Amino acid sequence: MREIISDNVPNFISFSGIDGAGKSTQIEALCARMVQDGRRVVLIRFWDDVARLKSIRENAGHTIFRGDKGIGTVSAPINRRDKNITSWFMTGVRLFLYFVDAISLRLVLKKELRSDADLVVFDRYAYDELANLELSNPLIRAYVGLIMKIVPKPNISYLLDANPIEARARKPEYPIAFLLINRKSYLDLSELVGGMTTIAPMSVQNVKQAILQHAMTMLTFKNHPHQSDGTSSEDHDNKTARLDKPQSATVSL
Repeated sequence: MREIISDNVPNFISFSGIDGAGKSTQIEALCARMVQDGRRVVLIRFWDDVARLKSIRENAGHTIFRGDKGIGTVSAPINRRDKNITSWFMTGVRLFLYFVDAISLRLVLKKELRSDADLVVFDRYAYDELANLELSNPLIRAYVGLIMKIVPKPNISYLLDANPIEARARKPEYPIAFLLINRKSYLDLSELVGGMTTIAPMSVQNVKQAILQHAMTMLTFKNHPHQSDGTSSEDHDNKTARLDKPQSATVSL
């Protein structure tokens, strides 16, 4: 069920990592470079464009668990209570939601891979949900295997590793203790599913350079670069126009 990619569709890549790892910054840099080179880029924000049943997730984090809404900043930190809440009940809810999202992801990607884009970029992917699960549990590992059979594997899956203390300083939303656990879960997930490209913690500029060099080496485009003549489709314009906007942070359950 997993394979929906053929030789005639765009490349697609994903960016994953703990909150505050710098995904948005690196995505914007890569997309800007691709557009500069004449490539049509479509940006898919997982929480905005893929995740389903958002009202349930938001109510669970805010109403049930009394967590804060919004996106934390250095001047206005918040205390989110959603994916950092663990219990057997919440695990069951997540297994259901993540399965729904996997089906949604497959449908969204199928549509975008039929577009005239040269590159489809995902700001978060299924990996960012699976990293919230207890991966040491054999049943959970089997579930991860099921989800990975449903969702197509990106041409490149970037995992931006980050120091949790520095990440929280950039985006103060979750306790450092949770970020430490979450970071380990991402690294464990990378070993479990395989094929992820881990970018070690470095300065923003060094990470940018590493990603650009790697992407330019690994990605192959069958079409010639497009001229910047303003002929992109309206849908393409809408998606690239959102590059400077933060992704919703209300469905992280």
